[in-house]
Amino acid sequence: MAFESLTDKLQNVFKNLRSKGRLTEEDVRAALKEVKMALLEADVNFKVVKQFVKSVEERAIGQDVMNGLNPGQMVIKIVNEEMIALMGSETTEIAMQPGKSITVIMMAGLQGAGKTTATAKIAGKLKQKGKKSLLVACDIYRPAAVEQLHVNGKKVDVEVFDMGTDHKPVEIAGEAIRYAEKNGHNVVILDTAGRLHVDEDMMRELQDIKREIAVHQTLLVVDAMTGQDAVNVAKEFDEKVGIDGVVLSKMDGDTRGGAALSIKAVTGKPILFVSMGEKLTDLEQFYPERMANRILGMGDVLTLIEKAQESIDIDEDKSREMAGRMKKGKFDFEDYLESMKQMRNMGGLSSILSMLPGMGIKAGDLESMIDEKQLKHMEAIVLSMTVEERRNPKLLNPRRKHRIAKGAGVDIAEVNRFIKQFEQSQKLMKQMGGGKGKRRGGMFGGMGGMMGGGRFPF
Repeated sequence: MAFESLTDKLQNVFKNLRSKGRLTEEDVRAALKEVKMALLEADVNFKVVKQFVKSVEERAIGQDVMNGLNPGQMVIKIVNEEMIALMGSETTEIAMQPGKSITVIMMAGLQGAGKTTATAKIAGKLKQKGKKSLLVACDIYRPAAVEQLHVNGKKVDVEVFDMGTDHKPVEIAGEAIRYAEKNGHNVVILDTAGRLHVDEDMMRELQDIKREIAVHQTLLVVDAMTGQDAVNVAKEFDEKVGIDGVVLSKMDGDTRGGAALSIKAVTGKPILFVSMGEKLTDLEQFYPERMANRILGMGDVLTLIEKAQESIDIDEDKSREMAGRMKKGKFDFEDYLESMKQMRNMGGLSSILSMLPGMGIKAGDLESMIDEKQLKHMEAIVLSMTVEERRNPKLLNPRRKHRIAKGAGVDIAEVNRFIKQFEQSQKLMKQMGGGKGKRRGGMFGGMGGMMGGGRFPF
């Protein structure tokens, strides 16, 4: 999980601040010293950390804060605001050309950063916004690069243009634009070659393309797991080629956070997207405020809502029907299976819980609190039921339960326990009235039953 270590350390600092009724200047400086160490360990640029801590200290050690009703909370608020400012404050979109003009986007990056995958992900995002993109295979050096782009293009249903590996990238780019003009494409995305390290040949090739082709946006893909190296790469590309924005890949890995917190401050270039997984749908718009909230353990509800909207494909009639059943406490095991599917599409229960504010749970504790093995057992139990049994749980007599246990490969006691917990969650949802999840009845209805069966204390 991204920022896990940094989030845990900052939450410990904030916990100590909240526990103090009044704060002295020494308390604030001691807390900021810990914040400084946490940021440095997260591989944030030293100069960035130094300026960040200085800005927070100047604002935090003041009469309004120190004599306020809740000084600890005020210091946390200042840290949050300064972190948002550090990452750019405003969300930056890809700048599109007006009207029917073609927007040319050049993707750049080192080999292994995930550039080709990010190229297809961005095309998929733009398709959702009504853009007709053309992916262009300009990487003529890496084995199977052209084929990889074709495979990814097919997955997101976006056309790919290539001329094999016998033409120069600048020639391929020029032909692709002419093809796009003839075939009604309004976005051309050039997937250029990467190298294992920054070299003159790579830079010259990118410079040639920009000299011969009207490139409107140059996006650099950097591996978030490389920390400060990613920042150095961004700085070098910007100086030699010129970049308009950054895409952070592999943010779902063991990311310390240094790249996300340093790039804007060091290069002046905004982060446009973050890649949070291997699936071609796992690309998020970068929102500085949301990212700061996530790093500080304050949750990210807006991104969670957007993920739900993107992943839950239910027509309005079905949605209202499921919401009505939830309100009456009558959601069934069919709804449960739909909920499990939806949660997987949103990154799993751990991902969802990590975005919820006020949970009071450290990121590192989520894995131990959620028994994924037990969740799989519960899904196996439901899949071992007949459709009739799923829709009418009252049919589940002892004979049927034994058959289900055998089919799921679990003990009969586990089947009984799961069904009992599911019934309890139905009663709970009925008491709650289900009003708050109206348009998302399927997901939140099944959530109650699912959580009741796991180790998570709901």
